[in-house]
Amino acid sequence: MRLRLLRRHLTISAPRMAVRSAMPWPLRWLFLAVVFGFCAAVAMWAFEFGRSIAGIDGVSREELIRLRSEVDRLREENQQKQAVVNTSDSMLVAERTAMQQLMARLRQAEGENTALREDLGFFEKLIPANAGSQGVAIRGLQTEMLADAHLRWQVLVMRQTKNAAEFKGRLELVLSGTRDGKPWSQTVPNAAALQLRQYRRLEGMVDLPLRVMVKTVTARVMDGSVLHATQTAVLGQAMAVH
Repeated sequence: MRLRLLRRHLTISAPRMAVRSAMPWPLRWLFLAVVFGFCAAVAMWAFEFGRSIAGIDGVSREELIRLRSEVDRLREENQQKQAVVNTSDSMLVAERTAMQQLMARLRQAEGENTALREDLGFFEKLIPANAGSQGVAIRGLQTEMLADAHLRWQVLVMRQTKNAAEFKGRLELVLSGTRDGKPWSQTVPNAAALQLRQYRRLEGMVDLPLRVMVKTVTARVMDGSVLHATQTAVLGQAMAVH
């Protein structure tokens, strides 16, 4: 009998045998909790060690809040300064544009002043040396007969004296010719009022009687009863007024 039992246990047909731990389940859970707690402690130690290496171990929450506030303040100041810079740039562009316009106007004024000086120098060269007592001379007397019983005239009056007081006088015209074949003349005592410092151009029209043929026109610069300058123009083609 014993031999049979021994053979059953030693052969392939012998029943299976399971090896079980003698530690109960509560102890197993306690052991697992201890292991997990140890791992958590190791992880926490590693995290704190990393913070100490990074240099933020001593930074408190209040310090972080203060640093964030400082960053916000600096960012706001930077935005304000950037706005001031943008405004300054706009003002600088506007001032540069205004300066360019002013320089263009100044160059234009200088060009006009140069042209006026050249014209004045040209006119001064035209003034004869034998000008009147006030340095007044008549240049460029021009006349034209019109078909409607009118005489058109134009004259340039200039002064030889520079920086002199303003001259005040009048321009008279003396017309000479024939009327019905007989000598004829007419004086226009107040053809134009005259006020000038350097030069002035005058022009006007004279009504003529009928059947008059004008041959010469004399312009005279008068100051009261004093004659300062005179010039006579001869009409190229006399025209009778019918």
